[in-house]
Amino acid sequence: MKLKKGKNVQIHGYKHDGSLHRVWTNAYVIDDNESFLVTGNHRTKVIESNGRSWYTKEPALCYFFENEWFNIIAMFKKDGIHYYCNVSSPYVYDTEAIKYIDYDLDIRLYPNGKLVVLDQKEFRDNSLKMHYSDDIKTIANHAIVELKEWINQKRPPFDKVTPKIHLDAFKKILEHQKTLKRHQKNINKGKGINERKKL
Repeated sequence: MKLKKGKNVQIHGYKHDGSLHRVWTNAYVIDDNESFLVTGNHRTKVIESNGRSWYTKEPALCYFFENEWFNIIAMFKKDGIHYYCNVSSPYVYDTEAIKYIDYDLDIRLYPNGKLVVLDQKEFRDNSLKMHYSDDIKTIANHAIVELKEWINQKRPPFDKVTPKIHLDAFKKILEHQKTLKRHQKNINKGKGINERKKL
């Protein structure tokens, strides 16, 4: 099922044992095509598994894949695009939220090209704690190799052009949402005036 551009969605990340890992409470669908599903968020509330919450600071795009074992976040900061790549199961959408299983390993890619693989100890620990199968461990490690290849080949969204196109589309969606809110506010104000006139 293809998601409509501009649709408001939540994003739920789970762990291998079924526990909820992280929730993005508000995101907008920017594109849903053969290659990926991309959503945008800005100043969005994020709830962690321990109940702690925080708000995203800069505009960010999340790229999800039906057949790849990772998702990619492009964050637009003052010094350029920062990428955060999560090794995860392919996503599903079940009308409640976009959902995936997080498999610990991450890659952080800086605007200057510096690349860091993160959370390898967490992956080893969770492999034992949550009983990852040999297949899952192989797939997760291969996802890191594949991500590095995508980065070296500058495959979208690592080509810089693709995320900028999607950022422009996201800004238009946000402007449209602001217009709708202003329109609704004016309607509500008009209703309030009419109610007072009746009294």
